[in-house]
Amino acid sequence: MRGTSRRKPTLMPLVALAALGLAVTLPVLSTSVHAASPVAYATVTVHSGDTVWSLAERGTPAGGDVQATVDQILAANHLAAADLAVGQHLRIPR
Repeated sequence: MRGTSRRKPTLMPLVALAALGLAVTLPVLSTSVHAASPVAYATVTVHSGDTVWSLAERGTPAGGDVQATVDQILAANHLAAADLAVGQHLRIPR
């Protein structure tokens, strides 16, 4: 019969297979290559006169970057500003 036509092969199955392969492979690669080391925290209670900077100075090792510790304290405690309240509990990286 002359009316039957043959379908042209498409690249769609190959594209779908490649996408599935990437979806499985990329998360595995990213976690093994870029895994950050875990950070231990101490919990402190804010006293009168305490500032984020003074708490960071106490928690930063000798020769360390106090500003980096301030940034870590702000991030760990979800603080948008360095305003503290007496009695507030903060997580300080060790």
